[in-house]
Amino acid sequence: MASAKYSLPPLPYGYDALEPSISAQIMTLHHTKHHQTYINNLNANLASLATATSAHDIVASLHLQNALTFNAGGHINHTLFWESLIPASSPHAQPTAAPQLATALSARFGSLALFQEKFTVLLLGLKGSGWGWLVQDTETGALELVTSKDQDIVPAGKKPILGVDFWEHAYYLQYLNDKAAYAKGIWKIVNWKVLEERYEGAFEGVFWASGGVEE
Repeated sequence: MASAKYSLPPLPYGYDALEPSISAQIMTLHHTKHHQTYINNLNANLASLATATSAHDIVASLHLQNALTFNAGGHINHTLFWESLIPASSPHAQPTAAPQLATALSARFGSLALFQEKFTVLLLGLKGSGWGWLVQDTETGALELVTSKDQDIVPAGKKPILGVDFWEHAYYLQYLNDKAAYAKGIWKIVNWKVLEERYEGAFEGVFWASGGVEE
């Protein structure tokens, strides 16, 4: 039984393109080392799962689930993260590139500024490694702020609009323990056009927009 193969999706910008919010050193290591490792492990997990499935070894299959969840989640979450960012000089880095989402966020949280403040508080409240997310409930359409631990993806029934990596490897080489500065700097490089497309689009389109996620 053949298993799927996944590959590292190329960044839509250069490694130095997000400076000074995120340094070229961090982007290079984060993309080519951390993200690549999740992909390598995911491919190995899938090969092992295919072997266990062919052998009808349900125990081995179950034992692989935690590793599969972690590494597949790492691949999916990072792909969404790269797509959510853009150089600060781009017009897409302005909320005006997301008129429908901006209106909805203001209605939900009081204003865009209040939304950003609440998202930052959410990030700084994370214990250990994890992600902060703006999601949309797929049934009600409501916008919500949630967190996920380690590399867990967003909960079922929630469409990710924006996810921010709050693992130490995402900021420590540049910001050291000043997590608040990293969280603040992210807003200068958010790709609001992509966020608008996710908000307006279907659930499946968010996850499978990049060729690096599904082959």
